[in-house]
Amino acid sequence: MFKIKKNVLPGFGLSLGVTITMLSLIVLIPLFSIFITLSGTTFAEFWQVITDKQTVAAYQVSLSCAAIASVVNVVFGILIAWILTRYKFPFRRVLDGLIELPFALPTAVAGIALTTLYSDQGWLGSFFAKFGIKISYTTTGIIMAMIFIGIPFVVRSIQPVLEKLDPQYEEAAAALGASRSRIFFKVVFPEILPAALAGFGLAFARSIGEYGSVVFIAGNIPYETQITPLIIMNKLEQFNYAAATSIALVMVIFAFILLFGINLLQARINKIARG
Repeated sequence: MFKIKKNVLPGFGLSLGVTITMLSLIVLIPLFSIFITLSGTTFAEFWQVITDKQTVAAYQVSLSCAAIASVVNVVFGILIAWILTRYKFPFRRVLDGLIELPFALPTAVAGIALTTLYSDQGWLGSFFAKFGIKISYTTTGIIMAMIFIGIPFVVRSIQPVLEKLDPQYEEAAAALGASRSRIFFKVVFPEILPAALAGFGLAFARSIGEYGSVVFIAGNIPYETQITPLIIMNKLEQFNYAAATSIALVMVIFAFILLFGINLLQARINKIARG
């Protein structure tokens, strides 16, 4: 008689089928449509579009600002996650809920609010203007907007790791005479590093594709503050779908390489940590 082997999870076949179907409809098929749109475009035309001087300048603005914003988000994300998990204070849950506000807030509203706040006549912008510091319509403003929309990714990636981290390791290190800074960098930081990398990758990928919250504060000055999503929107408004899709494909490939590289780095770090 044949013995039927039962799966640990009942309905695995049906669940896998539903998962693959939803993944195909939401992710794979839309991405594959990019290649279909470009099927009538020659490589020479594709190369001409993605290497245009204005487009290359937009790549540089988007990528450099996203990188700086993501690094800042990692530093302050670790600090915020540490405060939320290690300290008890009034309105802590309110602060914890506010971290997710950029997820719920429409990006256009965020862009208008940031532009109003940091313009030369704004509450904060007017203060910095006295010292000759201009925020709105500069790369500094772009970085501020990217920090705003990227900080939740870092905090929510690191916070669960800190909550599960056994404090006995820190207590043991303190008993052996280690300073607080040494405890953090030798005990805590190696544990949260993979989560910090994941948060960095998510924040970076979100930042390079962000449009609504960045376009208002950027000023969209060609070769200075023009971002890649704006170039894509301009091509779409001109009904130049092939050019818009070509630029979009470059950004998709870059985001994929970034996330793939971070995943490999995380796996490497985890392997070293396990010995």
